[in-house]
Amino acid sequence: MDNELIESAIRAMQRAYAPYSGFPVGAAVRADNGRIYAGCNVENAAYPLGTCAETAAIAAMILDGGQRITAVAVAGEGAALVTPCGGCRQRIREFAAPDVPVHLADSQGHRASFTVQALLPEAFGPDNLA
Repeated sequence: MDNELIESAIRAMQRAYAPYSGFPVGAAVRADNGRIYAGCNVENAAYPLGTCAETAAIAAMILDGGQRITAVAVAGEGAALVTPCGGCRQRIREFAAPDVPVHLADSQGHRASFTVQALLPEAFGPDNLA
């Protein structure tokens, strides 16, 4: 388990802009350069224009020169686990191998871990286009 990564996702969740859903989410990715990039969900009054936390974290990674994800953490509150949405699972797969861990947390810490493969079985990824 990657406590530093999970703590980054929790801090990002606390900065989320979620006035419409009231459902803040934070995410953090560890990149191949060893750095951690965090993101939070940012909602918009025109609902489809919002940004998921995972998308924000991946964009920050790419902007800084990271190319591959080596671990992911997603933080959100609720009785059920907060997992990446379908679109974000695909976005994660673009930059992460199937065996990359995805840690799920709430404000109290780690709750569960899966691999990218477990969250998106038989995923279509860059290797399908090679």
